[in-house]
Formats: sequence, C-alpha cells, structure tokens
Amino acid sequence: MSFQDEVLPLLQRDVENLHNGDAGPRKQMWSHAEPVVLFGAAMGAVGWTEVEQVFDTIEKWFHGSRSLDIEVVAAESSGDIGYVCAIERSEILDPSGATKSYALRVTTVFRREDGTWKMVHRHGSPLDDRALDALASIR
Repeated sequence: MSFQDEVLPLLQRDVENLHNGDAGPRKQMWSHAEPVVLFGAAMGAVGWTEVEQVFDTIEKWFHGSRSLDIEVVAAESSGDIGYVCAIERSEILDPSGATKSYALRVTTVFRREDGTWKMVHRHGSPLDDRALDALASIR
C-alpha cells in the first residue's frame, strides 16, 4: 500500500472526528515520541504533553461537522518520513448551531514508527479571513 493510500483516509477521519468533538483518533495518529510540533491555526505546542493538551482543548470547541473536503496539493514519502500538503475545506457548527465555512492550508509531516505512519508535525494556516472568523466563533 502506498503512503498516500495509508495516510489520506486517516487524515480525513482525523479531521471529521475532531470536528465532531472527538480528539481520540487524532491522539492515536500522533507520535508520542519526541520531537513533535503543532503549529495549529488557533493554537500551537511543542512536545507530546503540550500537543495533547491542545487537542483536549480544541475538541471542546467543535460541535458538529457538516462537510469536509481535503484537496491534496502534494504528498510524498521517502524512507520513514512523509508529508502531505493540502487545503482542508470545512463546514462546522458553531455553539449557536450556525454553519461556518472555512479553509486551511495544512502541511502534515509523518514518521514511520514500528511500521505505522505517525504525525510528528502539523502546520495549519487560514486560507482567508473566513477561517479566522469561524475559529473565533467556536472558542
């Protein structure tokens, strides 16, 4: 199975679950071995302990996913390192039940550990101002 065939379905599931208030799959996908770094669209962290705390916080922000599309711009692996560069387009519910749409530019770096691809870095940045507004409305 190719790197993309392995990780792309996991990325889709990861974001969908997080947007439905469940960071469990994201925690499982991430390496717990150092170094790990999160440069999130709303929060960042260095080291697994801090990264896990961010996931525990942001899972409380999300109340429901309406839709998710991950447009892969580039993805490749070499040896035990791989990356995915993508645009994540999401529709989520804010606490009032209103639908918010936004897009993030996301780069995810993976390291193969014991035969399994694990996330070691994620950098998400707003594609436009709608992302800033949507993320501010759910916190």
